[in-house]
Parts: sequence; C-alpha cells; structure tokens
Amino acid sequence: LALAIADLALQMASWKGCVHTLIEKYNDDISSMPFLIEILTVLPEEVHSRSLRIGANRRTEIIEDLAYYSNTVVSLLTTCVEKTGSDEKMLIKVFRCLGSWFNLGVLDSNFMANSQLLMVLFQILQRDETSTNLHEAASDCICSALYAIENVDTNIPLALQLFQGVLTFETAYHMAVAREDLDKVLNYCRIFTELCETFLETTVRTPGQGMGDLRMLELLLICAGHPQYEVVEISFNFWYRLGEHLYKINDANLNNIFRPYIQRLLHCLARHCQLDPDHEGIPEETDDFGEFRMRVSDLVKDVIFLVGSMECFSQLYSTLKDGNPPWEVTEAVLFIMASIAKSVDPENNPTVAEVLQQVVLLPENVHMAVRYTSIELVGEMSEVVDRNPRFLDPVLNYLMKGLREKPLASAAAKAIHNICSVCRDHMAQHFQGLLEIARSLDSFALSTEAAVGLLKGTALVLARLPLEKIAECLSDLCAVQVVALKKLLAEQSTNGKSADPTVWLDRLAVIFRHTNPIVENGQTHPCQKVIQEIWPVLSETLNAHQADNRIVERCCRCLRFAVRCVGKGSASLLQPLVTQMVSVYQVYPHSCFLYLGSILVDEYGMEEGCRQGLLDMLQALCMPTFQLLEQPNSLRNHPDTVDDLFRLATRFVQRSPVTLLGSSIIIHIIQCAVAATSLDHRDANCSVMKFIRDLVHTGVGNDHEEDFDLRKRLIGQAMEQNGQQLINQLLHSCCFCLPPYTLPDVAEVLWEIMLFNRPMFCRWLENALKGLPKQTAGGAVTVTHKQLTDFHKQVTSAEECKQPSHDTRLNL
Repeated sequence: LALAIADLALQMASWKGCVHTLIEKYNDDISSMPFLIEILTVLPEEVHSRSLRIGANRRTEIIEDLAYYSNTVVSLLTTCVEKTGSDEKMLIKVFRCLGSWFNLGVLDSNFMANSQLLMVLFQILQRDETSTNLHEAASDCICSALYAIENVDTNIPLALQLFQGVLTFETAYHMAVAREDLDKVLNYCRIFTELCETFLETTVRTPGQGMGDLRMLELLLICAGHPQYEVVEISFNFWYRLGEHLYKINDANLNNIFRPYIQRLLHCLARHCQLDPDHEGIPEETDDFGEFRMRVSDLVKDVIFLVGSMECFSQLYSTLKDGNPPWEVTEAVLFIMASIAKSVDPENNPTVAEVLQQVVLLPENVHMAVRYTSIELVGEMSEVVDRNPRFLDPVLNYLMKGLREKPLASAAAKAIHNICSVCRDHMAQHFQGLLEIARSLDSFALSTEAAVGLLKGTALVLARLPLEKIAECLSDLCAVQVVALKKLLAEQSTNGKSADPTVWLDRLAVIFRHTNPIVENGQTHPCQKVIQEIWPVLSETLNAHQADNRIVERCCRCLRFAVRCVGKGSASLLQPLVTQMVSVYQVYPHSCFLYLGSILVDEYGMEEGCRQGLLDMLQALCMPTFQLLEQPNSLRNHPDTVDDLFRLATRFVQRSPVTLLGSSIIIHIIQCAVAATSLDHRDANCSVMKFIRDLVHTGVGNDHEEDFDLRKRLIGQAMEQNGQQLINQLLHSCCFCLPPYTLPDVAEVLWEIMLFNRPMFCRWLENALKGLPKQTAGGAVTVTHKQLTDFHKQVTSAEECKQPSHDTRLNL
C-alpha cells in the first residue's frame, strides 16, 4: 500500500508537496508512524524506477521537491527516535528510511553533519550489546551515507563527521571478533571498505594527511587478518580500484607509500588461500572457496605491479626453498605464484628457470593438491619454456604423468594446451606425440573443456607443420571424430535410436577453428581436401538430427569453422550446403542457419558468380523467418532469430549492397527492421541498428566506387518509402522501450540518415517529435515545446556523431 501511494505521488503532477501533506496528516499520531516512515522510505527508492517511466522533467521536479522537504523528514525521524527511544523495530525503520534518502542524494550535508541521528548511529555501532538486526540496519545506513558523499570536496562537514565516526569502530570490531559474531564482523568490514572507497581519491591525492589518513587501510588489513575468508573478500573491489588509480598515475614515490600495504595484503591472501590440512584430493574450483581463490588470483594480477612481479615471485619461492612448510602452505604459495607467473619477465631469469626445474622434479608422493597446483603453475610458465627449449622435454614428461592420473588429467591437459599455444614452433617436433594423445583422448579422465583444449593445442601446432604434411596430419586428427560420427549414424539407421553427436562435432569444430596455416596466394589450401571428405558425414548428421536445435547448432558451428578454415577453397560445398540449409529451414527454422548464411555471404559475397545464388538463399531463408516473426510477440520470443537475420542482411550490405538493394526482398527486410527497433534485447537490438546504419552508410560519401550512384539512388528510394516511419519508431523506442545503453546505437543510425539527406531528415525528425506525447495521464509535463525545438536544433546541427548520441541520452 505504501508503495502504491509513493508511485501515485510520483505520477500525479497535481499533487504538490506530497511529503509535506503526508507528514502533516500522520505525524501527530504515534501509531501511524510506522506507516508514514514506510511511505517515506519507498518514495525516494521509486524515483529512478524504470517501470514508472516518469520522464526526465518530472524526475527533476520530484528530486527538487524531495530535496526541499529533506530536512523536515530528518527532523521527523529525529523526533521519532526521541519519542520511541530504544524501540528496536522503530529504530530499524528510521535507519532504513534515512538510508533511502541518502541514496537519492538529496540530504543537506551541513544539516546532516549536525544531526542527532548521526550520533545515534555511531553509538549503536560502538555498543557491544546491539542486536544483529539493528546492527545491520545501522551499518546499511552508514554505508549509504558514505556512498552519498562520493564527492568529498563538496560535502566536507558530513564527510569529516563520518570519517571520524567510523574510525571509532575499531574497538567494537575487535569485540565482535572476540565474541565470534561473524555477522557484525562482516558489517564492520563493509563500513570500513565503503569508507576507503569514498576517500580513495583523497587518500591517493594526500596520503597520510587529513581525510587521506592511512589508518583506513590499517582497518582493512585488520579485517584481512580475520580467519574467515568471506571478511577479506568484501574489500576486494577497493584494492582493485586503488591499484587502478595508482597504475594510471604511475608515480614511483606514491607507489612506495602504498607498497607495504599491498605486501601485507598479499601475505594475508596467501594465508587465506590455504586448504584445510586434512583436505584430500585436488582443490575444488567450483565451490565457494574455489571461487574465492579465483577472485584472489584476479586481484593479485591487478595489484602485483606495486610490489614487483619478479620480487614477489622470488620471495614466494624462497619461502618454499629455505623452509620446509606443511603441504597446505606449499600449495597456497604455488597457487599465488601461478597467478603472477605470466607477468614475470622470462628473459635470462635464473629464479624462474630454477622454479621450473624444481617443480618438474616433485616426487609423486607429495600431496595430490600440491601436484595439481604445480601443474597449473607449469602451464602458466609456458613463455619460460618457449625461451628455454631445453625444458620442453622434462616439462612434457611431467605433464604426461599427470595426464594419466584421473584427478590431475584435466589440469595437465590445460597446461599442455598452454604450452602448445605459446611454444608452437618448438612443439612441431612433438606433433606425433600430440596426435597419439588426440587419438586416445577418451582413455584419459578429461573434462569436456580439457579435451577440447588439448585438440585446440594440437591444431595450433599442426598449422606450423610444412604445408605438404598438413593435409595428412589433419586427416589423422579428424579421423577419430569422423569414425565416431559414422558409427552413430550406422547405429541410428540399424536400431532407430539417435545418440548425441555433440562431443564429436565440438571436437571437429575446434580442430577446424585453430588449424590456420599460412597459405600463399595461388597455393591450394591444404585443409580443402580433408573438409570435402568430411562434408558427407556432417551433412548426414545434420539431416539425422534436423529437429534438435542444440545438435543443429553444433553442426552449423562445425561447418562455419570449416568454411572459415579454407575460405574460398570451400566453393564446392556452397551449392549442396545452401540447398540443405534451405530445405531443413523450411521445416525447422533454427536461427543458426541464418548465422551460417552470414558466414557464406562474408566469404563469397564479393565473388560475382556466387551473388545470385546467395541472394536466392537469403530470399528462401527470409520467407519462413518473416512468417515466424509476424506471429504475436514473436520478436520478443525469438531474439536469436532477429539477431541472426540482421547479421545475415548486414553481411549482404557489406559484401554486395547492390545485389540486395536491387532485390524485391529489401523492402520487407527494412520493414522488419523498423518493427524490431523497439526490441530491448541487447544482441538483437545491436544487430538491427547495425543493419540500418550500414545500409544507409553505403549511400554516404564514397563516390569513387563505380556503383556508388546506383547505390545512392536505391537507398534513396527505400528511405522515401520507410524513412518517416523509421524515425518515428526510433524515437518512440528510445522514449518508451529501450534501456539507456542502446541509445548510442540509435544515435549512430540517426547520424547516418542525416548525412544521407539532411533536409529530408530534418523534416522527418520534426514530424516524429510532434507526435510524441507532451503530458502523462497524471498531468505531468513530459516534454516542453522548447525542449523539443532545442533537441531538434542540437541533433540537426551536430557536426560529429558523438553529439546526437549525447543529445539522445540527455533528452530522452
């Protein structure tokens, strides 16, 4: 009910001073207080609600109104606390309400700095006996206040109060730790982190002075020392931002000030990454602790420059070399070393070489987790191996041992993939070994991802073999998958049961995707023959599973990489492939066929002899697509089809615009695009806008090309028919349908239309603006006549595309 009243107040422009009315009506009766405070809590929260779409003018009016009455609200909340005293439920409501007003950013800094409410908040958070619920509400409120004063320089009185107040919580934090009250510990850490985030720029600008006091960082490091990893995790965003700031400033003296703090943080993180001493097997990567370790790894990569990768790497290694730590310490140190290994300079570096030497000599009886993480470290050190080829054999032997052990197999496969990717030239001599692994892939206990990764590595090395060897080796590499697919097809024709071929299709796809040999002009592509031999099996598999979208998608993906692999060399496949795509699509309109069609247009669209055939394909695919998209709600229900249809149309515009523009299908595609501009699906909307932009752009500017005049004339005809409707729809979509991130794309479309024909565009835009609603049902003015004329003037007089983009955002 409170929410309904708040929404009514926001939409009903004739209800002036709603806050004043509500307070006047209810504040005398203490029993009405909870309800009044509830309305006053949700009112600021609803101001930016996208579902209300109250418009920028009305929103500005409301925010000014709420700012005007904000001191009254704070006084009401103060009186409420004075009257109800220690009533916990009421205090929680008051803090929630105050937080809501802080979040809207309308509270007066000077007024709040002297408010009794702030003192009450500090007292509650300093007290040991505060209940969990009240503690959380007070913490949320302080965090909202800190967030609200992000621009510290314009809020100095309140900033100072909050800064000094939060620094007094250290004792209370230690008390919460002593009582093992994790909820309160997490709340304090949230507050300390928000404090550091708010004063980040001040701290970097004037470290150790005034509100750049480095005691804030000490508080975060105290939290980092807490035994539960969830506590330190709260502060990660701050450390990341601090690293980003210092990296941009790039001042050695400043880095020296913050280096000790980062060193202590890294020390804490290494300790938090330790597994339990009684942990068995390999580290889990998908549980909460595994995800925490991944986040640690990302953070370490971001801040390591402050400490120095090499220095840190050497220090970590020396703790292993000089001491004899328990296995869980060794594993955590190896884990952190793996995080930074890539950023260590591998050139003439004795420590790095020594690490590699020692790791591959680890005995097999060390803890399984240590072996697992050491394999990951070796994979990350592939650049060192590339610079020191003498290590290649011992490293591969070490990884092969891991590959044969079930728990280590996937990690070893990933490391071999890394070595193949970086040491492609050195690995060419080991290709037969890789081929043997690939042939017996399923004898190893590999995850799907690891198996595909191994094949990717093998394909990368294959591409570096002499050209004359590639065809035979590619055929050998594909053979296992092709035999498996043939076996599935034979079983299906015998007993009618269809087994899932996706594993083999994915493996073929990754082989084609990464076999990219350097082929000189005029040379026959070595992969061409292999792909022609494999086509019948892929074609049969596609037919056998034509009703199953998931399998058809995998077939199309495989064919897409095959076509990309050999480029023009796949010409003999074009006719049978297009025929099959079109015939299946008539019955089962899988959008991946449209995507595959766009790949074919990209490869062959500039070949004179292929253009008509590709246009026939487009027309044949468009008919069932339009039938599908004309159903009620179909654009929203089939965003993938919209995305892939306009990807295909855009490729045609890029590769053979005249072929498309001169066809009868173009008008239907444009009309479909106009209808789809309101679709609020990120990828689909992006493809629609790109199609319209590229289409219009082919008629702009480049008059050196022989068919430019023809293109310009054809686009002119299409725009005469659809231009006004398109502009109307684009403006309507911006105002009522699309999220803000799509507006720059819309602006680019408007820009291209304006470049194509400025006088006509000015007229269309004026008509479209006149058609927009000027008032809401609640009587609020959504847009004034002056704003419309200003907008029209700004857009039509823009000198570069950034301007209409900015104007569209500003005014809509």
